[in-house]
Amino acid sequence: MAKKILIVEDEVMIVKVLSLRLESLGYKIAAAYDGKEGLEMVKKEKPDLIILDVGLPRIDGNTLCELIKADPGTKHIRIIMLTGKRLVGDMENAFSAGADVYMNKPYEWPRLVAHLHELLGETK
Repeated sequence: MAKKILIVEDEVMIVKVLSLRLESLGYKIAAAYDGKEGLEMVKKEKPDLIILDVGLPRIDGNTLCELIKADPGTKHIRIIMLTGKRLVGDMENAFSAGADVYMNKPYEWPRLVAHLHELLGETK
């Protein structure tokens, strides 16, 4: 069965590009465009992995990450923070919130795919 990835990102074009590229690799994709919708989608979709932006409306990415990791039903979900924020403190905040990987935009596709395979326990 295909692994499910939830993309929580407020930039529509980034969601479209990521969705197309990930679907071409065989993943099932769900998307949310703000943190509140993201939290609802996590509970509804039960994804294997989340690609999460930090700067989201309604609930920011770090808070959403903390909420996901604090819930016994979702704390196992792996999270890649994909963000334009580049300060050391931003990275520290993401890891403190429970992120597994922190990547800057613009992202390198091969590096993102390598992280996906690693976090999902897939071998190449």
